[in-house]
Parts: sequence; structure tokens; C-alpha cells
Amino acid sequence: MKRFSEKYVITKDMEWEELGGGVSRKFLGYDNQIMMVQVKFEKGALGSPHQHFHTQATYCVSGKFEFEIDGEKKIVEAGDGVYIEPNLLHSAVCLEAGMLIDTFSPVREDFLSGGAVSYFGDK
Repeated sequence: MKRFSEKYVITKDMEWEELGGGVSRKFLGYDNQIMMVQVKFEKGALGSPHQHFHTQATYCVSGKFEFEIDGEKKIVEAGDGVYIEPNLLHSAVCLEAGMLIDTFSPVREDFLSGGAVSYFGDK
């Protein structure tokens, strides 16, 4: 398995990877230490409650989302950021179609393995 992305990732030349439930993604860059992912959501799409050992920082490019992190809910809109400590239970509901940029450390090996993402599914 390749352990790093290309130096330049030109998203217009890439296809969206459909994850189900109105969610799709593109990998923007990664190596063993870090991963950045562009994630597109349709209105009503859900990131079901889950947790992972990775540190996560998310930037809201567009749309409106209700995040819940460790029992605390907040509305996040374009220009806002979210920080999720390792192992905290978190989820998101897309209130208005939009896009997030998720960054993880270390790399999400489960994303690269090609398996289904368990917290996205049919709406």
C-alpha cells in the first residue's frame, strides 16, 4: 500500500468516492502522520456517533452542520472550525448541504484500506 499521497492533489481531476447516506469524499493529502480529506454532505446526511484514537480538526467550507462532541452540541457554518480530541464520542448532522475539510493525525489507516466507513450509511 502506498504510504503517502502525490505532492499536488488536483481535485477537479478526481472522482468523488461515494460513502453512502449522502456523503462522499476526496483524499487531499496524507502520509503516516497526517491525513486531509474533503467531505461533501447532502442535506440530512448523518455522521453517526463514533470515536477513534485520531486527533481530528475540521474546517467547514460551506453548509451548516450540527456537531455533537462528548455530549455538547453546536451549530457549525462556513468559516468555523471543530477540534475533536482522541477517543471522544462525536457525530454530525448536515442541516444545509455543504462541505467539510477533515484533518486527522495520525493517518486514518481504515480510510486507506478501502473498507466501508461504518458511521456513514443509507439515509
